[in-house]
Amino acid sequence: MVQAAKAGPTKRRGKATPTPTSAATSNTAGGMTQEQLLQAYRDMLLIRRFEEKAGQLYGMGLIGGFCHLYIGQEAVVVGMQTCLQPGDQVITSYRDHGHMLATGMESRGVMAELTGRSGGYSKGKGGSMHMFSREKGFYGGHGIVGAQVSLGAGLAFANMYRNDGTVCLTYYGDGAANQGQVFESYNLAALLKLPVVFVIENNKYGMGTSAERASASKDRSKDGTPWGIPGEQVDGMDVQAVREAGLRAVAHCREGKGPYILEMKTYRYRGHSMSDPAKYRTREEVQKMREQHDPIETLRKILLDGGLDEGKIKTVDDDVKRIVADAAEFAQTSPEPDEKELWTDILLEAR
Repeated sequence: MVQAAKAGPTKRRGKATPTPTSAATSNTAGGMTQEQLLQAYRDMLLIRRFEEKAGQLYGMGLIGGFCHLYIGQEAVVVGMQTCLQPGDQVITSYRDHGHMLATGMESRGVMAELTGRSGGYSKGKGGSMHMFSREKGFYGGHGIVGAQVSLGAGLAFANMYRNDGTVCLTYYGDGAANQGQVFESYNLAALLKLPVVFVIENNKYGMGTSAERASASKDRSKDGTPWGIPGEQVDGMDVQAVREAGLRAVAHCREGKGPYILEMKTYRYRGHSMSDPAKYRTREEVQKMREQHDPIETLRKILLDGGLDEGKIKTVDDDVKRIVADAAEFAQTSPEPDEKELWTDILLEAR
């Protein structure tokens, strides 16, 4: 993962600490070095290929339950992840595989959890929507629409209480943005100046209903206006635009100014879940987005136009292909959970 490289000291709730800078010296558009852009390309491609393989395994009956793919939205989570520092947290909805991989969780463990194997992050008992890794600062996938927003505010409350300068990224979709608990979270976050970035992944469709028909708000970045929460709309198909906005939002939180809202205008190429044929939109609409706004192909062109040797991109492509193939193999050969696992992880005795 590429960590944030921001010039000058960063205020961490009243304390000034130096921010690391990249070893690379050649900057490109958007303030990202060629090295950072190549890493972003790799991270996005890994998510894309992983999700494509997950879709294949689901079609083969090797993945059960619900499965929501992130294909098309890769620039959002990859761009935002470059803005974080160790100790920061991420929490999101059920469309979560991309977020897991972006935080550095292993492809093997994520894929094995999808197939219900003991090698998965939740020992095969959680599936697609219920994985987490405290080590990587990933606090879930959550299946209840909008539930993670109040939980994200809670994580940010803990950050404020500890006064450790950490920030929580709380992701949710355009459908969840209509939930009452979201506005309750806005109120509390603004009242206590919690260090939380609310990231709305507006992929235009909440399940099968267009956001245009489901919400009177045409600019979700302004949803926090009654509480004085600043926000902005971002091209979520452009990883550099995401990073630029993310750096502003995260810096705002670290400086103790309270929450920030980012509405990422993005798009999912597949249906809401694997069981959704997505007949509520035309093939032409999807094809147009793929041809004109695909985040991975756009970045690939930027790299080549910037003088990067095509062989380096080919090396990344091959490496990602190998990683995903290995994850799929592991997910099919890892043993199923032992029956004794039915009785583990169900009770925590606190003193």
